[in-house]
Amino acid sequence: MSAKNAPRVTVPPAPDSPQRQVTEVLHGKTITDPYRWLEDSDSTATLQWTDKQNSRTETVLSQIPYHDTYREELTRVLAYEAIGAPQARNETLFYTHRPEGADQPRLCMRREGTDQVLLDPNERDEAGLVALDWWQPSPDGSLVAYGCSRSGDEWSTLQILDTETRKILPVSIERARMSSIAWEPDNSAFFYTRYPLPGEVPEGEAFYNRRVFYHRMGQDPSQDPVIFGEGRPKEEMYQVSLSPDGQHLVVSVGYSRSRNDLYVRDRSNPGAGFVPIIAGEDALFTGRITEGVLYLLTNFRAPRYRIVAVDLSDPRPECWEDIVPEQPDLVLREMKIADGQLAITCLRDATSCMYRCELDGSHFTEVDLPFPGTVSDLTLGANEDLFFTLQSYVRPPGIYRLNMRDRAVREVRAGSGAIDPDDYEVHQVMYTSGDGTRIPMSIIHHRKTDLEQSNPTVLTGYGGFNASRTPTYLAAQIPWLKAGGVFAVANLRGGSEYGEQWHRAGMLGNKQNVFDDFIAAAEHLVNQRYTTPEQLGILGGSNGGLLVGAAMTQRPDLFGAVACGVPLLDMIRYHRFLIASIWIPEYGSAEDPEQFEWLRAYSPYHNVNPETQYPPVLLYTATADSRVHPLHARKMAALLQRGDSSDRPVLLFVEEDAGHGVGKPVNKMVEGQARIWTFLSWQLDLDIRG
Repeated sequence: MSAKNAPRVTVPPAPDSPQRQVTEVLHGKTITDPYRWLEDSDSTATLQWTDKQNSRTETVLSQIPYHDTYREELTRVLAYEAIGAPQARNETLFYTHRPEGADQPRLCMRREGTDQVLLDPNERDEAGLVALDWWQPSPDGSLVAYGCSRSGDEWSTLQILDTETRKILPVSIERARMSSIAWEPDNSAFFYTRYPLPGEVPEGEAFYNRRVFYHRMGQDPSQDPVIFGEGRPKEEMYQVSLSPDGQHLVVSVGYSRSRNDLYVRDRSNPGAGFVPIIAGEDALFTGRITEGVLYLLTNFRAPRYRIVAVDLSDPRPECWEDIVPEQPDLVLREMKIADGQLAITCLRDATSCMYRCELDGSHFTEVDLPFPGTVSDLTLGANEDLFFTLQSYVRPPGIYRLNMRDRAVREVRAGSGAIDPDDYEVHQVMYTSGDGTRIPMSIIHHRKTDLEQSNPTVLTGYGGFNASRTPTYLAAQIPWLKAGGVFAVANLRGGSEYGEQWHRAGMLGNKQNVFDDFIAAAEHLVNQRYTTPEQLGILGGSNGGLLVGAAMTQRPDLFGAVACGVPLLDMIRYHRFLIASIWIPEYGSAEDPEQFEWLRAYSPYHNVNPETQYPPVLLYTATADSRVHPLHARKMAALLQRGDSSDRPVLLFVEEDAGHGVGKPVNKMVEGQARIWTFLSWQLDLDIRG
């Protein structure tokens, strides 16, 4: 299915991948696995095989005449000045900033009108492999707890920075992956989460057993007491927060992307334990305590979410007071209390909007935003103003400020992208999936691109884990769009675009709905003559890698190329590796007979037919991925290469010193994106050299 005008490329034979058949019977069904030996990342055979795969992929892509052009263009567009999420503390605004040409964002603060650099990971490693994973300022902004990791593995080490002296204090806490931090109001101590140190748990459980600890400044972290989590299920995920006065400690216990419990401890009573505010309900809850009242944003009995007030002296759900009821055309996403009011971000047809109201829910009115896009990261600053991030498909993230009194939004600091947004068009269409469900899809293209004729098009989606595909800046797609390609983003079920019902319609036994929605999006693009099957590529990573893998195996005739990144593809065994058992509530487990049938029905690795011709495929993964094991991409590559031919190549690249994607330096982003887009342009016949 290669495009007829694409450059001729010599594709070397795929490396020998000997089949070492493993056969097992699960729930009465025979499962064969010819490439289970590729699950062992450290074996000599796997390492040698991977080196040959990488060499083959580099040999192929280096022959494509516009590969170097992609490198040059991506170096330019990915090196844009990037502004990250803000956090405000009194008169100080903290944010991340990646200067043009730098590999990693650095932590900055704006104090008394002056921007200052607090921490620069670029100074710690010339190759840009050290990344700032997370950070949390103390209430007065004098200290910042932060975590850095190397090579994208996300296993942060927690440290403390003094913002006045710029000195790093003698606190070093390992295994602080994605740590949740709650500072005492006087900066004297903080609650935090971390994973077990070597020897603290049985072998094989180091990716689980997260706990809440308490660290008092000046003490040895090895003596920090466990506050919450001891003796509880190893898969639980904890988030901590403190009320502004420090009286109430809130612990959120997460079980999945569709359920968590909330516990509160009244610290004014020394003997008080944790009291469940809500537990055992199949719903989500996030809360803010103000003057003894807990304001909850929840989808409990409200799939599109509502905001309720909870009296902590009697937290029974029947006593909750509705403040903002469920809205018929909005999904409530995030809330913040400021100046005695509520600021709320919402979704309307997969695009952000913002509302404000009084604490009793009255005067619920919309805030005018500078442009349509995605609002995130609300934070309360001085004078009760709110800061937040706003971006769109063609505008990079910037920091904006909302005055709660006059409801005016003003730009604080915007990132400088490499394009003029007015040169590009974004429009949303609605299409119909196989069961009649209406699905939104955004189509992005350059103004010069003629949509009256078919064009090379790349379709992407996600469809899982309650995650919405809302507008985010498409830096890596700029060369493709500029050259006349079309990019489409489908808002599939499994996400949260229309609330929890939308999520549940694409999880567990309903997962096939996600693939049906994606296939229907592709058919819509073809039927409306945006493109043709030969010119249509699909792109997805992680759960999105599962998506494109399933779409390819179910409808190989519909696509001209597939780029499948850090994917889940063996859905029978996925839960056995790294952190993946925490995803069982989303996908199910082959250990369960009913769930086994769901998984076997769509598992891409188990649905490859040796008699079927599949479109050209690029699989890519990374050695330090601590979320999705590289085995998925390796095994799928070997399986597809059994029928490999020069005009339908199956390529694999396994990146060193990289993980799932978080913390990747710009230089590695350029190389990775150049591989993806060179491959897609080659197969879909879009020469970006103009």
